[in-house]
Amino acid sequence: MNTIKSLALAIAVMFTITSCQAKIKNAKTETRMVYGNCDMCKKTIETAVNKSGEAKVVWDKNTKIATLTYDSIKTNADAILKKIAYAGYDNEAYAAPDEAYNKLHACCQYERKGKVTATQPDTAMNMKHDVAAPAPVHTEQPLDKVFAAYFLLKDALAKDDGVGAAGAAKSLSKAIGAVDMKALSTTTHTVWMKYQEKLDYDAVHIQGVTDLEHQREHFVSLSANMYEVMKVAKPGYAVYYDHCPMYNNGKGANWLSKESAIKNPFYGSSMPTCGKVIETIK
Repeated sequence: MNTIKSLALAIAVMFTITSCQAKIKNAKTETRMVYGNCDMCKKTIETAVNKSGEAKVVWDKNTKIATLTYDSIKTNADAILKKIAYAGYDNEAYAAPDEAYNKLHACCQYERKGKVTATQPDTAMNMKHDVAAPAPVHTEQPLDKVFAAYFLLKDALAKDDGVGAAGAAKSLSKAIGAVDMKALSTTTHTVWMKYQEKLDYDAVHIQGVTDLEHQREHFVSLSANMYEVMKVAKPGYAVYYDHCPMYNNGKGANWLSKESAIKNPFYGSSMPTCGKVIETIK
């Protein structure tokens, strides 16, 4: 009898876990800027949105990039960003209400930049879980999405994920084409004009295949050109310029990473720690 009860309990637990981990249908993935400071911010941001089968957000405290994955039939990025704002966190679409920001723990009260007041009521959303929209804010770094997509591509190659790399390259190409040239500083504008087409050339080639060898060949020149851009248009976080001495029959190749730990995108699981940091961009 005890065995039957134990088995029934185990089945119930498995069913609960499976339900909680239900995959999101009609899934769409986007990246957005969300401001915050720490791991506590990460937990608050993700908890405010994550709902089994409907939406999931993963926030990176270093880049301030939130990766939004959601059921495009049930919700959208705008609704998700509103929820994040109501939790106290400014993002590229909405500023958090002051009362929500003030309730954050002291270590979570990030520096608020570019906060503006809404002049028109929001009528774009009619979803039942939405209320009046917080005030919109503007993204400060025009190349943030370009950098974020590059790092996603690098991570996919390090995991030997050709399909993921193709998807990240597609996002990269889209981000490159969407850069607001008028928002760039004079020096950044100059270097961007020089490397924009070269970056897009490699991104398009990587997105067009799932063959890792071909993707990695283009990732060499993509990384070299991205390095030239990042040296001038520095992100608001440390970036590590890494070198693999063995790739391409000993000729070597470089890549950029948000992490100081080596995760080699040219060899993936076969030699994941091959390489070293040769420069830090701050």
